[in-house]
Amino acid sequence: MAMDGRRLAGTFELVLALGLVWALGLVLALSAAPGASAQALSTHRARAAVRGAQPTSTASAAAATSGICTWAGHPRRAARLSGEIAAALRGRSSVVGLAVYDRATGLTCKLHPHWRFDSASVVKVTILAALLRKLQQEHRGLTAGQRELATEMITVSDNDAASALWAQAGRPAMQHFLDLAGMRETELGPGGYWGLTQITAHDELTLLKLLTRKNSVLATASRDYVLGLMARVVSYERWGVPAGAPAGVTVHVKNGWLPLPTHGWRINSIGSFSGHGRDYMIVVLTMDNPTMAYGVDTIQGVAEVINRALNPGAASALPAAALGTPGERIPAGG
Repeated sequence: MAMDGRRLAGTFELVLALGLVWALGLVLALSAAPGASAQALSTHRARAAVRGAQPTSTASAAAATSGICTWAGHPRRAARLSGEIAAALRGRSSVVGLAVYDRATGLTCKLHPHWRFDSASVVKVTILAALLRKLQQEHRGLTAGQRELATEMITVSDNDAASALWAQAGRPAMQHFLDLAGMRETELGPGGYWGLTQITAHDELTLLKLLTRKNSVLATASRDYVLGLMARVVSYERWGVPAGAPAGVTVHVKNGWLPLPTHGWRINSIGSFSGHGRDYMIVVLTMDNPTMAYGVDTIQGVAEVINRALNPGAASALPAAALGTPGERIPAGG
């Protein structure tokens, strides 16, 4: 589950309130949230306005046109891939934000890259990156305890570990990292509700680019550490954007899911792919999914098309059906 189990009661009060009156739900839930402030409430009111202005899933499907992808020197291949992505989304209720970038070929794909989505557990990558940046500035490394928490947070998506590291990083350092990284569309969740952080496909792609290329924000050791954990995510958490990738390619992935009455299931998947000459990233964020499985199918349908286009003639590819079932659980009483 992409929310903190230790704040179960407050979280699901928020969920129920959202299903009735969004603004009232925010007031009730945030007033009960540890560390929630007037500023956090104001921020979430603004987010509510953004959600209210979001196009419907029907508009999402209609917007999937031949111009999704651009590929310098390969306009026909770009048009074909755009059509295949559109076909994969046709008829689905999911609202989708998508971003793809391949350094090796120059391919880029964008579909509603600036729409905001609840992060669920994909924000755990940002939590770890922000903590590492904070420690860099303090000329310190992760403690043994923090390494254990980071491993649990990324590889098995442990929520208690995420809450602990979210608190240890602190909101000022988290925001400082977002500013340095150029993730200007990302808004941190209120109080301890890291799973309600607002993210966009554009910003998540910015994060993956930062992790996969030398830069002044994160030291090489820090980047390698985050990517190393993402490459070790347990098998039942490796659904989503890995679908269709060649078996020999190294996949660095993080997924998240969160069900709310308003806009249904949020199902998100981000990942980078390296080795054997590959160097590309895929981000797919979704909401308005009637079930978790539906959202996973939406993501994997798109990912298979993209991975196969970027790996023509691959001897073997990881099929969606072989990825197993998600291991994150909904806390009892939810």
